[in-house]
Amino acid sequence: MSQTPPKIGLILTGGGARAAYQVGVLKAISEFLPRRSHSPFQIICGTSAGALNAATLAVNARNFRKGVKYLISIWINSHVNDIYRSDVVGVAKNTGRWLSGLVLSLFGVNRMTRISLLDNSPLAAFLEQTLPCERIQENIDAGALHALSITASGYGSGHSVTFYQGVPGLQPWKRARRLGVETKIGIEHLLASSAIPFIFPAVHIHREYFGDGSVRQIAPISSALHLGADKVLLMGAWHFDDDESRRNRMDTYPTLAQIAGHALDSIFLDGLEVDLERLQRINRTVSLIPEELRTATDMRHIDVLVVTPSIPLEQIAERHLSRLPWTIRLLLRAAGVMRRSGANLVSYLLFDRHYCHALIDLGYQDALKRREEIQKFLGYDTPVAKCDMPQ
Repeated sequence: MSQTPPKIGLILTGGGARAAYQVGVLKAISEFLPRRSHSPFQIICGTSAGALNAATLAVNARNFRKGVKYLISIWINSHVNDIYRSDVVGVAKNTGRWLSGLVLSLFGVNRMTRISLLDNSPLAAFLEQTLPCERIQENIDAGALHALSITASGYGSGHSVTFYQGVPGLQPWKRARRLGVETKIGIEHLLASSAIPFIFPAVHIHREYFGDGSVRQIAPISSALHLGADKVLLMGAWHFDDDESRRNRMDTYPTLAQIAGHALDSIFLDGLEVDLERLQRINRTVSLIPEELRTATDMRHIDVLVVTPSIPLEQIAERHLSRLPWTIRLLLRAAGVMRRSGANLVSYLLFDRHYCHALIDLGYQDALKRREEIQKFLGYDTPVAKCDMPQ
């Protein structure tokens, strides 16, 4: 009797422009697999900018290499103008809306307008034109995809909500401050999940406004497990380093850019690192429980493979600070963003093809160094001949 292959979950985290690193890793993985292969990931979970990558892979689940090529094309040709308005009129209009909203709020006037530092209407238009979300269900029906999930944060309820679309029989879940809701995933879910607080506007879905899915996401890995994943490949945008080396002496007061970068790190990275540590601890506990008793405990071992940048991404962003449009540089200069200390914040906002190309190349090289490990994790032990992919 043949054993059912394990369902592999892919978790694509948030991080704004940092999500280009994931595309480099995916590029390498696509070269590890036979041509015209279905996606090796039956369950794909995306949050924030990772949600855009996740949805693209789900739309192209029947041809993984094609989906990755499409992602590469998007990221290496990306420009700030494709994500948010950087023209003079657009920046001035949005800034005026922001300031007027703040002034009116002082007088108790609540204007029902989308107030944010940046206007991401170009991203909404681009996704509407290029991402046919109806193919997600087609791929599920064809057996090429088990489930796709997109996580967003509800500003009204305070819950981390995972919207999922998958095979029949998947059950919604409700835990402390987080729940899973079955739905037909559309562009609005992607925009909501990637709406970085204060920077991009919230999105109204059903009865609530939603923002970036990384906010209050205390268990990022759990969505894949709820949807049936037996093992998980996790792609993060943080660099594992020595905590002691980060505790540099700091005598000057932090700039607004440093504080904002620190806040974004907390939003995008802290919950994931804590959840990963929790999973590893549970795995160690499960290993101590006799096989015959594990069923009674409702606990199981989950294989997890983590791929993260080999160098800090803010170091790369620092080399590309000047590539921001002058209007955005002017807007952010007062916050100290254009100084070296603001590189961390810029690493989230720099949707520039040169910067994204550098992140893709880093992800690609990092994955190549771990080729055997990744292939074994995915169940492809036989090396696959390398093919040419877009650089």
